[in-house]
Amino acid sequence: MNNINKLQSTLCEDECALLFDEVSRRYFTKMKSSAGTLVVFKQAAYLLIDFRYYEKAKKIVSDCEVIEQTRLYHQINELVKKHGAKKILLNNDKVTLSEYFAFKENLKATVLQKSSLSKTVTTLRNTKTDDEKEKIIHAQRIAEKAYLELLNYVRVGMTEREVALELNRLMFYYGAEDLSFETIALAGANTSVPHGTPGEYKLSSGDFLLLDFGAQYDGYHSDMTRTVAIGEVDDKKREVYDIVLKAQLAGIERIKSGAKCSFVDAAARDIINAAGFEGKFGHSFGHGVGLEIHENPNLSPNNDTSLISGMVVTAEPGIYLESEFGVRIEDFGMVTESGFENFTKASKQLTVIG
Repeated sequence: MNNINKLQSTLCEDECALLFDEVSRRYFTKMKSSAGTLVVFKQAAYLLIDFRYYEKAKKIVSDCEVIEQTRLYHQINELVKKHGAKKILLNNDKVTLSEYFAFKENLKATVLQKSSLSKTVTTLRNTKTDDEKEKIIHAQRIAEKAYLELLNYVRVGMTEREVALELNRLMFYYGAEDLSFETIALAGANTSVPHGTPGEYKLSSGDFLLLDFGAQYDGYHSDMTRTVAIGEVDDKKREVYDIVLKAQLAGIERIKSGAKCSFVDAAARDIINAAGFEGKFGHSFGHGVGLEIHENPNLSPNNDTSLISGMVVTAEPGIYLESEFGVRIEDFGMVTESGFENFTKASKQLTVIG
């Protein structure tokens, strides 16, 4: 059963689902485009797409009929009439108020913004198929290959920006379609800012270098973080690194189908707090990854929803000491019935460069 069939199985005979955001289009059609509207009925599905993408769509899209878009509202109304739909469901977390009113005014059926469609799409995307899993792992292998080569390139005196640019270049060189997000490369005291921006700070001996990065492959993201030492670091840095690694392994140990997200987070947070760093781990233990870099679920202290086999999640605790340094270690992988299939193969033992 393909993804469109899964969506169709949730619709009533008189319902029509409209999906026009880029991520949803790609999820259901496997084609990247900046425009287009997917119109899904219980019995059939159509991709309305303009001239720029029409030829490409005819070659790529196989799970629905491709129609060249000329008069969007008129074409949707014709399809609604053909299939006898009375209700039009919108993906309400992807639609603006102006778009909602435009559909409401121009379509000849009851347009429902607050419908079950958003929840349905989210639920479908939460668990990954074998094909999605392969693409995510491929993206991770690209990122790891770039990272391992970067370690031979990094040296004292380079700026954070130079490190980030080289890592980006290597990811594209090894086949990335795009970056998962803006690469984070921070050194020295800047590592205490979890999501800082690489700048002109020059790497010095005794610094930590924090790298948070990922590659995209066929739309799917990877995500990893490694904190490495530039030369020998002091005992305090090594101690904090070991605590973060211990916390990460404890959280990973709790990941499995049925485990509450807050329960996983607590395993790592309790270790960090007990070591005297309460309040220094200010973000969630992890998050979902797929066609978007941040997806459901959020493995946070406040989320008591349960993990489901097939979800892909990160494991990324950290300790951040203001104006001193920070450490984050991040893997990601798939939730299984019995545990966690880690997609990240790069070593987590403290790497010393130079």
